[in-house]
Amino acid sequence: MNLFKRAWWRLRGHLGKTVMLVGLFFVICTLVLSGFLIQSAAARAAESAKNSVGVVATMQLDLNAYLAAGKGSPAGDEGQPGLIGADADLRRGLVDKICTSSVVAECNYTKDGGAAPTDQVKLHQPVPPPPGQDTTVVDFFKADGVRDLNSVKDFRNGDSKIVSGSGITPDSKSDMVVIEERVARGNRLKVGDKIKLNANIMKPDGMLSTKETDFVVGGIYRNSTADPGTYVPPMQAPANQIYVTPDGATRLDGREPGADGGAVTSATFTLRDPEDLDRLKKDAEAAGADLKIFPLSVNDKQYKTLVGPINKTADFASLTVWLVAVAGTVILALIIASNMRERRKEMGILLSLGEKKPKLLGQHLVEVVACAVLAIGFAAAGSRFIAQGVGDQLLSGQVSSAKDSAADQGPQPDLTDPTGGANKEDTPEVEPIDTIDIRLGAGDIGAVGATGLGIAALATIVPGIRVLRLNPRDILTKGD
Repeated sequence: MNLFKRAWWRLRGHLGKTVMLVGLFFVICTLVLSGFLIQSAAARAAESAKNSVGVVATMQLDLNAYLAAGKGSPAGDEGQPGLIGADADLRRGLVDKICTSSVVAECNYTKDGGAAPTDQVKLHQPVPPPPGQDTTVVDFFKADGVRDLNSVKDFRNGDSKIVSGSGITPDSKSDMVVIEERVARGNRLKVGDKIKLNANIMKPDGMLSTKETDFVVGGIYRNSTADPGTYVPPMQAPANQIYVTPDGATRLDGREPGADGGAVTSATFTLRDPEDLDRLKKDAEAAGADLKIFPLSVNDKQYKTLVGPINKTADFASLTVWLVAVAGTVILALIIASNMRERRKEMGILLSLGEKKPKLLGQHLVEVVACAVLAIGFAAAGSRFIAQGVGDQLLSGQVSSAKDSAADQGPQPDLTDPTGGANKEDTPEVEPIDTIDIRLGAGDIGAVGATGLGIAALATIVPGIRVLRLNPRDILTKGD
């Protein structure tokens, strides 16, 4: 007799057991498919996070490596052995070459500096210093060299905005300066005016000297922070913050930029993927960078903040898939083994009538697979909604846990930031991904189908091996 007909008659004749088997498979397949859907949603969210914030690689001087390499000012070169020389400068021209790497989505560089006032351009100081206090060491403009003014935190978050002229861009001339409107108003300056600022030059004896340096006012901005009501050092007053190009900041150090551009304090490269760091290092070395002295390190804190909770949710879902698959296989194997013992007379009679043992095992496999196929269809219809609800609950718990943990720990030093936190204020805060987008695709159905059928086959074959070892006489007389 055809084993498929026997399987069909068996399933139809014992509806209670058929429904129980289908229900058990439905629970297993639903949990497994929900796990697959949550994993897929987490992978999509992680990929989207990479594209939205990228991963930032920072390059700047490693002073210890520089000195260990025996570099520095040689004797008789207006310095002493071991002092930092011009070869410790990270040049703009080199960084511009690295910026052309195919793995760099965006790059930026900055140069810290200061400028002393002149008779033409005076500091904004609404509250004079206390009588008798020496302020010569702080009577400076804070002059930051930037590649793109829009990337500066105050301009990015709206605390500062251009009110006249334009901001600094990669194409700005090296003598361009952007000043705050209170300084412009106090010195009667407007866009297009040529001004002089004093460069600060360190002499061999350690004393500072000044040198008048020409600039052109290219833009005037407004900072929303009001003047302090008490005296503060001019360099700390928001109105005395000026912006120049990196080449301009080099000139304010008393040096000329040269053919390869001015010096920059640090450079940042936004990558699409942390795995692109190796490619960036190769491109940097090809451009002429010494990565022992100017190392590249990745700061993926934003990316980890974004995807941390959803990745933990995906890990939990993955663990659930494995536990359900293993537990389901064991439970089904026990049920099928018990079912086979109940059907020992049926198997003994069929074997005595000449039915082959593989076909007898095949009948049981067809019955179980039929139940599994029905369950997979039901699971495909309802798992998307179940996975969405479960995923939302799991993710909500992980986000809440991450926020509580961050609040308990307080501010922590970022060991991946080679600046020691100096650039932390320019890193925009991000919130963890708190939504999960569940989508059911053919690949997910295929995966759960393969898993369900694998469980059915394994749960049937393992206990069914005993059937192949018995003969009809043993089955009918001994019973098991």
